[in-house]
Amino acid sequence: MSYGYGAYKKTAVSTASKEQILLMLYQAAIKNCKKAIEAIHEKKISAKGEYIGKLQDIVIELNNSLDFEVGGDIAKELSALYDYILFSSTQANIKIDAEPLEGCLNVLNTLYEGWSEAIKSLKATQNAAAPTAPKE
Repeated sequence: MSYGYGAYKKTAVSTASKEQILLMLYQAAIKNCKKAIEAIHEKKISAKGEYIGKLQDIVIELNNSLDFEVGGDIAKELSALYDYILFSSTQANIKIDAEPLEGCLNVLNTLYEGWSEAIKSLKATQNAAAPTAPKE
């Protein structure tokens, strides 16, 4: 990785909104899940463990960021899904089996799409509610 790209990525994260960071985390989790599946198919055992480790770090971070007082039942359901991903990815790691990761990937993609739509909807609502400048 070149220095320029690393600096760009660091700037992108430090200037991102909470919503953008959430989507970035999901994108990174999806990418690492796909790479872990690929590594299993290619019999690259150490790479598999590395990608699953990164996937789990991201999922743990997502789980730790849940606010159960504000999120209520939704936060509880997300936590259960994150637990499923952690359990399944651990099974995939131990058994060197891509199938549990396919389930993780489906959950991650569904969550990413759901959050992406929710954020678009929220922005549209905020933009519609924003006062407009008076016309001269």
